[in-house]
Amino acid sequence: MDIIDTNGIVMIVDDTPGNLALLSDTLSEAGYRVLVATDGLAALEQINYLTPDIILMDVLMPGIDGFETCRRLKENPETADIPVLFMTGLSELDNLLRGFSEGGLDYIIKPIRPPEVLARIDVHLGLARKLFKKETQEWDSTALKEALGLTLREIEILMWISRGKTNKEVGLILESSHRTVNKHLEHIFEKLGVTTRAAAVAIVLQKAGTTS
Repeated sequence: MDIIDTNGIVMIVDDTPGNLALLSDTLSEAGYRVLVATDGLAALEQINYLTPDIILMDVLMPGIDGFETCRRLKENPETADIPVLFMTGLSELDNLLRGFSEGGLDYIIKPIRPPEVLARIDVHLGLARKLFKKETQEWDSTALKEALGLTLREIEILMWISRGKTNKEVGLILESSHRTVNKHLEHIFEKLGVTTRAAAVAIVLQKAGTTS
């Protein structure tokens, strides 16, 4: 039986088997594809291969905790835009503030209540998709091509990178190899006079705002 991914991909990062089972069953039944990691390092490794649409992150875990994992995600331009919802039984203000300072978007207080989890995910994914649609509509590929001297394929690659996609994922989306994407990026960097993906995207987003 084929599994149809209709609602999006949710990653659960938690070292408690009971929480993993409850959340995995809840999300699968609601039509989400579920990724599971039992610690922060495993989560960061998995995201190199498949980028989730949203992450449910336990705070207290062995190794690097949820806060540190979130901080590393937000430091990486390829994963910085993934919404992170912390799960914790620690309701003290200091912990809440630290979570937000590390880039967390929201909190879910344990014990886990499935209806609340689904509601929070629905709200935050809905907001992210509205933003995605709005930004996509603002990209005038022809105008950007003329303004920046890029090809339409190069503009398309930058559009997907701005959405947090890795080179490998862009290649899959565009039915090309990641090596081809890398070569396009080399040309983009040379044309725009930059050395990083983030800098290239920043230039295009700025130009998109002036040509929309």
